[in-house]
Amino acid sequence: MTPPRSPTPPEPRATSDQLDEAYRTGTKATATALVVSALLGVVKITAGLVGNSFALVADGVESVLDLSSSLLVWSGLRASSAPQTPEFPYGRGKAEPLAALVVATVLLSAAAGIAYGAVREIMNPHAPPAAFTLAVLVAVVVTKEGTFRFLTRSGTDVGSRAMLADAWHHRADALTSVAAFFGISLALLLGEGWESADDWAALVACVVIAWNGVRLLRSGLREVLDAAAPQEICDQVRRIAARTPDVHGIDEVRVRRSGLVYLVDIHVEVDGALTVRRGHQIGHDVKDRLITSELPILDVLVHVEPNEPTPPENTGPATPRAP
Repeated sequence: MTPPRSPTPPEPRATSDQLDEAYRTGTKATATALVVSALLGVVKITAGLVGNSFALVADGVESVLDLSSSLLVWSGLRASSAPQTPEFPYGRGKAEPLAALVVATVLLSAAAGIAYGAVREIMNPHAPPAAFTLAVLVAVVVTKEGTFRFLTRSGTDVGSRAMLADAWHHRADALTSVAAFFGISLALLLGEGWESADDWAALVACVVIAWNGVRLLRSGLREVLDAAAPQEICDQVRRIAARTPDVHGIDEVRVRRSGLVYLVDIHVEVDGALTVRRGHQIGHDVKDRLITSELPILDVLVHVEPNEPTPPENTGPATPRAP
C-alpha cells in the first residue's frame, strides 16, 4: 500500500528578497518625509522670524530635527535589511529598534528645548505675531498630517518600528503647529496682554511631544530587550508547526522580534520510537514550514522531544521481593 503523501508546503518566501523589498519601500517613504521636513523647516523658521512668532520658530526647529530622525530611520532600515553573516548569524535587525530609540530621544530633547524657549519668551514680553503666520500654520498642519498617515501606512506594511516612530514625530510636529495656531489666534484676537499666548501654546504642545517620546522609547526598549512577540503571533507559529506531518504536539514556543523579522525557538513532540535521523528530518520540516509561511520569520531553532510521558522517578527504597 502506498503511504499517503505529505501535504505540499507553500512556496518558499526568500527572506532576503522580502527584506530588500521592505528596505526599498521604507527608504522611499523616509526620503519623501525627509524632503517634506526640510522644506517645512525652512518655511516655518523664516515665517516665524519675519512674523515674530516664537511658537512658529520652535515648530520649525522641530521640523529640522525631523531631518535627523528620518536619516536615522533610513540608516536603521538599511542595516536591518542586511543578510545574515557568520559575524551576525541573527542578522542586524536590532539596528532598526535602536534607530527608533534614537528618534524617541530626539523627540524628548526637542520637547525640553522648546519648553525652555517658551518659558523664556513668556517671561520676556514681546510684540504680537503677524497674522500671515496663521496661513502658514494651516498649510503646515495639513502637510504634516498627510506625512504622518503616509509613513504610518508604509511603516505598517514593512513592519518597521522606526518608521512608525518617525511617523509619530511628524504627528507631534503637526500637534505643535495646531497649538501654535490657537496661540497666535488668541494673541491676535484678544490684543494687548495676550502677546505670549503662542508661547503658552508651544509649552502645551511640548507635553504632547514628550508623551509620544516616552511611548516610543518604551516600545523600542522592549524590542531591544527581546520582549516576547504578541500572543497572536506565537499562536500562529504554534498552529503552523502543529500542521507538520508526524508532529504530535507543541511543547513550547518563544518568538522575538528583530527589526523587520521574527526569530523563533520551538519545542515539538514526536514519536519517541523514531530514529534520530527521522526526528531530525521532522525538525527541518517544521523549520521550513515556518520560514515559508506568511509570517516574516528569519530563522527557527527547533528542539525535538519524545511525546511519551516520562516515567516517575523511583526515589524511595527498593521494595524487597517476597521469598
